[in-house]
Amino acid sequence: MQDYSLNITQLFQHGRTVHGDSEIVTYHGPDADIQRSTFAEVGDRADQLAAGLAALGIGDGDRVGTFMWNNQRHLEAYLAIPCMGAVLHTLNIRLFPEQLTYVANHAEDKVIIVDASLAPLLAKVRDSLTTVEYIIVADGGDADARAELGLGETLDYEEVLAAQQPGYDYPVVDELAAAAMCYTSGTTGNPKGVAYSHRSTYLHSMAVQTMQGLQVGEADSILLIVPQFHANAWGMPYAAWAAGCDLIMPQQFLQAAPLADLIEKTRPTVSGAVPTVLTDVLHNASDADLSSLRFIVCGGSAVPRSLMEGYDENFGVTVVQAWGMTETSPLAAISRVPKNNAGDDPYAWRVRTGRVLAGVDMRICGEDGSVLPWDGEVTGEIEVRGPWITGSYYLEDDDEKFHDGWLRTGDVGSIDSRGYVQISDRAKDVIKSGGEWISSVDLENTLMGHPAVLEAAVVGVPDDRWDERPMACVVLAEGQSATPAELTEFLTGKVAKWWLPERWTFIDEVPKTSVGKFSKKDLRASYAKGDLAVEEV
Repeated sequence: MQDYSLNITQLFQHGRTVHGDSEIVTYHGPDADIQRSTFAEVGDRADQLAAGLAALGIGDGDRVGTFMWNNQRHLEAYLAIPCMGAVLHTLNIRLFPEQLTYVANHAEDKVIIVDASLAPLLAKVRDSLTTVEYIIVADGGDADARAELGLGETLDYEEVLAAQQPGYDYPVVDELAAAAMCYTSGTTGNPKGVAYSHRSTYLHSMAVQTMQGLQVGEADSILLIVPQFHANAWGMPYAAWAAGCDLIMPQQFLQAAPLADLIEKTRPTVSGAVPTVLTDVLHNASDADLSSLRFIVCGGSAVPRSLMEGYDENFGVTVVQAWGMTETSPLAAISRVPKNNAGDDPYAWRVRTGRVLAGVDMRICGEDGSVLPWDGEVTGEIEVRGPWITGSYYLEDDDEKFHDGWLRTGDVGSIDSRGYVQISDRAKDVIKSGGEWISSVDLENTLMGHPAVLEAAVVGVPDDRWDERPMACVVLAEGQSATPAELTEFLTGKVAKWWLPERWTFIDEVPKTSVGKFSKKDLRASYAKGDLAVEEV
């Protein structure tokens, strides 16, 4: 067999030629025209961006940051930067300023491409970015307008491209070279960098396209709701480009009403989003026509059964749960109903965290490091390895996280004989009460099945008798009411009696991390400071 480098350049050239008439669709709001460009046109613009960055001195291994919404220009960066031998660094627009400064400096970004609408966020940290030599602004207007953004001297994105011609001579990039990097959300300590190689990205893209993965092909169009800064949008942009799927980009219009409008106008067949976005659409755009969607892949946190049932009953759309991490590129498991399940409740399979994907090895380990059986009962920490699983953090030693070639995920759960994973909690969020474990995830998902509950997060809080007990933090749906006693009655019979929370608090919103997960450390901190109004039953 030929020794053939598996790199993003091959995916790029394939998509722009074989699927040159497929489209990138960018939404500019309900009252604006929808922008459409073919893969061939986007490929030419990616050439010009690569040439423009090279003219600025960007070369092999240099990091180029993006601070952008999901849009066509961001995809152009996805293609141009890795293929020219540089490294795409997608900056999380939701990081706190000190975290944003840390990751840009730690990665040593030389250039940042920013959407003008996000410039105020970047301007807060501009003076602390020690390695950034150029800032390129998209949709920033002329030089006078850009001067008002607070970013100092900047370049205009379209002018950078206009100074170059299509047909950039891309180098042959080693498949083991870094192609892109993302940083973890930094729930404890500083965010940690994960560098994806060309080879890992290529193989992950192949897996995403498969029937076991996201089942996408040229006839599909993918609505890319999950941010491009979140683990490379779950790998969907590269998979879509390789397969010839149209890509629909919503930019900042991620609320229920504009998403419903976008879906009705563009008729996507597949989408991907975190549960909070899907919950918003279900509660605030329940009359939307989502009938074009074959399914929506949902991840980032556990997907409640009630959300799946709501989409089935209200929209006729299947929500498919998937699991992964920044460290796993991210797709590692996806949960669909298996064959030979006659008579089974399909939701019993769909609510599971996921079925391990070919290309990913998985095991569960006990506290003593012993490898535990796949019996669907015994629980331990989930560990993974494979060609798109990171083996280390960028410029960080973390021997506790990596050992024997395996990544410790920090998730606790079980695996059954068919390879279905059921995560019961994050290791740091498991509640240990009287020497027994309580799954906060199971409590949350059950609570969110109550019609009055919009969101629920459960955290362990100190208890004199039992060491820890669960406290339920509940967000009620608009116009709804419920008491702790009513919710306790709803839980009774659905979970073990000794799991039932004695402490309840009703809040306006569950705090979220920068990637949309429940921030339980913030809830625990608020409880410790006495900032929550807690009722006891």
